[in-house]
Amino acid sequence: MNPAATPSLVVAVDGTSGSGKSSTSRGVAERLGLRYLDTGAMFRAMTWWLLREGVDVRDEAAVAAAAGRPTIESGTDPLAPTITVDGVDVSVEIRGEEVTSAVSPVSAVPEVRARLLELQREAIGAGGIVVEGRDIGSVVWPQAEVKVYLSADPDARAERRTAEQGGTDVASTQQSLLERDRIDSGRATAPLKIADGAVHVDSTHLTLAEVIDRIVDLAVQSSPEVRESS
Repeated sequence: MNPAATPSLVVAVDGTSGSGKSSTSRGVAERLGLRYLDTGAMFRAMTWWLLREGVDVRDEAAVAAAAGRPTIESGTDPLAPTITVDGVDVSVEIRGEEVTSAVSPVSAVPEVRARLLELQREAIGAGGIVVEGRDIGSVVWPQAEVKVYLSADPDARAERRTAEQGGTDVASTQQSLLERDRIDSGRATAPLKIADGAVHVDSTHLTLAEVIDRIVDLAVQSSPEVRESS
């Protein structure tokens, strides 16, 4: 498919930690010939920069004051997405434990969300993109033609995330995931929730291919001119 043929199509994929949003979103974007944006990576990049600069990520005022300083850029190729901060590729660094444990409090700061919301909307632009995050369908792009809320039961999510990270402590991973969900669901600004009009997909007993198929079908149903890229 030629993405230019459907310039307004936006597929919003929200959901819980470890539910498979990234793999699913990238797969859908590749199948439909669309761009891909990982908004979670943007929050991680902001968190990485704050930690590097010595900002206390638990000090909301300090985080708010610094949030406008870094230049964060996201590459939107689903086969090779990138994330840079001040021109430095931080794709690996943002997945470390230090950033993972600090990203939720940083994400809860309204000034951080406002700064990254602007960047996210700029990246979406005229459309032709699959966007994953926690508040895409509810806040970032509520007019998205396709909205999906992806979830899975805690055991499945913990097992998947532990395997991705090459670890063995599933119980600890599950506790971390549930804590992130608790913080993100309870924050005052743009909490994690099922957006109005979103289709809830439970991936617990589905393969990655099956989840991708479901969302591709939703996109085709929503925009009949959409066809899978050859």
